[in-house]
Amino acid sequence: MLPAVVLLSGCGLGIPTDDSTATTQSRGATEPTVQIAGAAMKGVIQQGLVVANRLIADKDGNYAPQRQAAKPVRTAKDGSYEWQLRGKAEGWALVELQADGSTRMICDVVPQCDQAGSAPVAFGQPMALDTNFSLRGAGDLSMETVNLTPLTHLAVTLAERGANGLSPNALSSAYTTVENWFGLPAGALRLTPPDVTQLDNLTSVSADAIQVAIANAAFLALVNDSARWNSISDVLNDLTSQVSATGQISVMGDGTNVALADLVSAAALQASELQATTDSSIISQKLAVVQNRNVQRFKTIADVNAGSDTSVADTEETTNNPTGDSTNDNTGTTEETVGTGDNSTGETVADTGTIQPPANEIVPEETVPANTALLSWTAPLTRENGASLAMGEIAGFEVVYGTSAEALDQSIAIGDASVDELLVDELTEGTWYFAIRTLDTDGNRSRLSEVVYKQI
Repeated sequence: MLPAVVLLSGCGLGIPTDDSTATTQSRGATEPTVQIAGAAMKGVIQQGLVVANRLIADKDGNYAPQRQAAKPVRTAKDGSYEWQLRGKAEGWALVELQADGSTRMICDVVPQCDQAGSAPVAFGQPMALDTNFSLRGAGDLSMETVNLTPLTHLAVTLAERGANGLSPNALSSAYTTVENWFGLPAGALRLTPPDVTQLDNLTSVSADAIQVAIANAAFLALVNDSARWNSISDVLNDLTSQVSATGQISVMGDGTNVALADLVSAAALQASELQATTDSSIISQKLAVVQNRNVQRFKTIADVNAGSDTSVADTEETTNNPTGDSTNDNTGTTEETVGTGDNSTGETVADTGTIQPPANEIVPEETVPANTALLSWTAPLTRENGASLAMGEIAGFEVVYGTSAEALDQSIAIGDASVDELLVDELTEGTWYFAIRTLDTDGNRSRLSEVVYKQI
């Protein structure tokens, strides 16, 4: 997706009849404009009508969209859009999508998408949307792509409750709150969710982005699972009504409204179902990570609401150790900031990330099979000499492992600095030991991190 940039334009705007995104509104040739780009993703939303408007404060400091007389643009086959907004690349903008008779959404629910009064639509196939369907998102014109998803829609609704309307502070806070509701990492709502029906065709996608996409898929998955909801619009309208009225979502449900626990549970199930649709072992590992995150999030919700239904959490098992040995008890994290220098082997080293052992207390059977180990780590921020280490300087990581702490003779290379978890599978019975090193863009390698282990 294209970031916001300042452009000069003098073209006219119309709604295109093909799959290209429209570009500019009619204006003087010398008037500056800012290009807003992003994607409408529930599943992928094609031919949706998109309009963007600046958020302007009145004399009392209340922010509202400055409506302009302009024709909407259509989203493309991949859900992307581009919009030219008059004025400089400063301030924030609200972007809104509305469906009409031409709008289609790619079914992102395995095995199919149901809507009342319509035949089921298979996973990966286009389906019609009712004309009540809409999405909103907001972003800083100076730096951000503005995506439109059910999650951003909830965030905008939450921000509107603020004393100053859709102010930058209210929007930033609301985005963070919605991320916390769904157990998403910070900044996840700014990521462009991938098309989950095309995961095998993606050369690079993070587990965080997949988690966002699957959280969005859960909204429609609820239509399949409950007779209360006839369409995705019903689910989304119920949630926005809750947020607008109370600033919250019903956590465990009240028999009437959509519950946050239902959405998280549906997301865990969809992550599991998607594993059967992908041929890529790397994508499958990331889906396992996403499933585990959602199961753990459900447990957190259930623990906070003791006495509520914990059927998803109850599918998790604690590994019993009949020998009494303490496995994976090395749960502490030791920061190692070794940097550019020589180690005992003569290798040039960069900084290492820290690695955490798999949690012994909770091992969801469906998520982390008994012959696997789920590893996680934190990328380093500095080199040994104290110099900062930016994410852009990290080329990736190398996980090494084996059945002896002194002979870690197997390895997995990870060429993506954003990856922070790995599922190592097909492990035989016995004790397995793991460590990780960081690789930087100059070809330097770090020393290995502290060794952790798991009993299989």
